[in-house]
Amino acid sequence: MKLLRKRTPRPSEMTVVEHLTEFRSRLFIMLIAVGVGALVGWFLFEPFLDLLREPFCRAIGQMPTELQPPTGCDLVFNGPVEPFILKLKVVFFLGMALALPVLLWEFWAFITPGLTQKEKRWSVPFVFASVALFLLGAAFAFFTLPTGLNFLLSFAGPGFVPLLTATRYIGFFMLMVLAFGVAFELPIVVIFLTAVGILTTQQLRAWRRYAIVGIFIIAAIVTPSQDPLTLMAMAIPMYLLYEVAIIVGRIMKK
Repeated sequence: MKLLRKRTPRPSEMTVVEHLTEFRSRLFIMLIAVGVGALVGWFLFEPFLDLLREPFCRAIGQMPTELQPPTGCDLVFNGPVEPFILKLKVVFFLGMALALPVLLWEFWAFITPGLTQKEKRWSVPFVFASVALFLLGAAFAFFTLPTGLNFLLSFAGPGFVPLLTATRYIGFFMLMVLAFGVAFELPIVVIFLTAVGILTTQQLRAWRRYAIVGIFIIAAIVTPSQDPLTLMAMAIPMYLLYEVAIIVGRIMKK
């Protein structure tokens, strides 16, 4: 007697409740991954905080002596609970960063049932490329941040000395890393839209001029200062990634 195997319903056969149940399950896994990452981040807090301060210290070192704060590159706090809030923010940020592969995998697994078998083969490359591009964007943010900070902190001119609180600086740092990381995910979004047939490589090539303008607008908004070096440091890699997305899109359609 043959054992009957329960057939997995196709996406078109799943009800709204079943979709919501699957989404809840994957969201629960994501939360667990972030929680485990945050637990690990709790023990990495001090070395990671030193790493976060590095761009600020370099920015202060580039400033004229008369504009440097009396505390050097030491950050200050102005409330009794601010150190505790700061640690929670940093630990949560670390938890999200460490759990990023799991988050991306669960997201891809949620939308995979609606894709063809050929498109499903890109699951692992999608997750790997997404993590790599986000880390690349974060690295660009880390190395360009001192230039942007130097510009911003020196903008007021003589008579003004920056005295940054730890919470404000760390918040600014995390925002920039997140902005650069998300911006560098552009080719993944383009490749996905190409894979599902929403865009074509012919359209991407035809829209190349508009893409360049859009990329420079995004770079001008996201970068911490308006100096050409920081803007180009973000815009040029984004455009190169756009071209890479066109090439990968053509390969996927073969």
